[in-house]
Amino acid sequence: MAAKGDHPATRSNPLKILGLAVKYLLISVAILYAIDWIVFEVRQARGAGMGSILVEQYLATTLKGNKAEYDYVGTAEVSCSRTIFPQYAASTWNPPCWWLEQHKKRWE
Repeated sequence: MAAKGDHPATRSNPLKILGLAVKYLLISVAILYAIDWIVFEVRQARGAGMGSILVEQYLATTLKGNKAEYDYVGTAEVSCSRTIFPQYAASTWNPPCWWLEQHKKRWE
């Protein structure tokens, strides 16, 4: 006999709770991305949506015997978007400036 208030419909299922949490997390990320994109487009219209960061570039060349040679290529200005997420502009995906500022070394 089930206890009072222990009806199967009122019990919480952990998988159902996890599913709802994932669902609301994905919806929140989609809304945040949409807001980020709208702000980016407004900034683009005003001419302030893009930035640039100086990045050090390195070239990794594979040699015989599973060895590698690493060469410093130089510095280059890389365009970035002033957003939270990467955005597509000027026919390419641009990383956010905050991320590129933390990753100034680029390997090719």
